[in-house]
Amino acid sequence: MRILITNDDGINAPGLAILEAIAQEVAGPDGEVWTVAPAFEQSGVGHCISYVHPTMIAELGPRRFAAEGTPADCVLAGLYDVLTESKPDLVLSGVNRGNNAAENVLYSGTIGGAMEAALQGLPAIALSQYYGAENAHLDNPFEAAAAHGAEVVRALVDQGHWDRADYRIFYNVNFPPTPADGVKGKRVTAQGFRTETNFGMDAHIAPNGRRFLWVTGGPQHIPTAPGTDAHANLDGYISITPLRADLTAHEALDGLKAALE
Repeated sequence: MRILITNDDGINAPGLAILEAIAQEVAGPDGEVWTVAPAFEQSGVGHCISYVHPTMIAELGPRRFAAEGTPADCVLAGLYDVLTESKPDLVLSGVNRGNNAAENVLYSGTIGGAMEAALQGLPAIALSQYYGAENAHLDNPFEAAAAHGAEVVRALVDQGHWDRADYRIFYNVNFPPTPADGVKGKRVTAQGFRTETNFGMDAHIAPNGRRFLWVTGGPQHIPTAPGTDAHANLDGYISITPLRADLTAHEALDGLKAALE
């Protein structure tokens, strides 16, 4: 198996090293793992592409490249510059430092990398490690992802629903904020919503008198509804959520047609 990996935390992020190990285990001794990751951190860029300026790419070692762009840029670079002779069988994005559950899905560069792979017609999985009191201070906060990641990826490759729709399914996996031995199992979930969590802005005045705004996040340990991603994660389960890039509110179409057409 040939696997392309990327992330949004950058080429030197510890979560990428975890993903490399997961990918090597899934690919097997005769497989190939290719890395094309951002040269610098790209957290929060979503599915952004560098449409109005070029992306510099550098080869750092065998099958290992850094690109000065977003995760979606890196997937495009991997497909159209690095792996031009043969496309990958699978694209993995992560392992993100922090959860990409609930509303975080909409902002995540980790999700954006997997989404771009799906739009290119390839199987893709995004992986993220929830942080919390039980794992944040471990020697390896990614312990749960490291221990269970390969098994989850294999299960999705072998048993996941992989369609050929225009907007193909891809998968969002979040590992719970626990040590590896605290993981209770897997749950297939919907994307949740934290009712009291929003991004905001915090103003600061620099020494030179100029005003700067910092984006602020909300609490990450508010449970979402039962059956959704963050609820499962906070209960100790790995969440597996099928996603599509199609943003149409299909349930509203018939009523809107009746009212407006």
